[in-house]
Amino acid sequence: PSYFKGCDNCPVEEATPDEVDEFLKKLNAITGKHYRLPAEAEWEYAALGGNKSKGYRYPGSDNLEEVAWMKDNAAEKTHAVGLKKPNELGLYDMAGNVWELCADWWNPGYYKVSPADNPVNSKKAIFRVARGGSWRSGEERCYSKARNRNVYDHHKQNCGFRLVME
Repeated sequence: PSYFKGCDNCPVEEATPDEVDEFLKKLNAITGKHYRLPAEAEWEYAALGGNKSKGYRYPGSDNLEEVAWMKDNAAEKTHAVGLKKPNELGLYDMAGNVWELCADWWNPGYYKVSPADNPVNSKKAIFRVARGGSWRSGEERCYSKARNRNVYDHHKQNCGFRLVME
């Protein structure tokens, strides 16, 4: 459903969470594997570099331009994945390019009441959590701990998804 055409390696965007869920059902049926959206806490752990973290402000660097397509360098569009420097786990585009949907539902105060280990907000709400910033984002939206909410049934040119395979 992507708005931006002609780039085989660009992230998929413009998909609603319902469309992503339908895609996951079909992918799982075809492959016999189990793919899913990451929990917000899993996404952040991966973005920060996991157990290889060097404590960077952005996923893989303290210099945002090294790791992200964002407002200052993206020319108002997505770019092929893998053109910027990866983070410590070898993951590309954890900052910028497109916001990435997470399995969690949006609650701005969730972490004040959540369990300390593996929190997942599964209480359905109006919004889903999105992480990572996008080609439209300034630096304040691309740092590793920045959170956003995505309107549940709204297509957005700057929101996509990343999958976890169990």
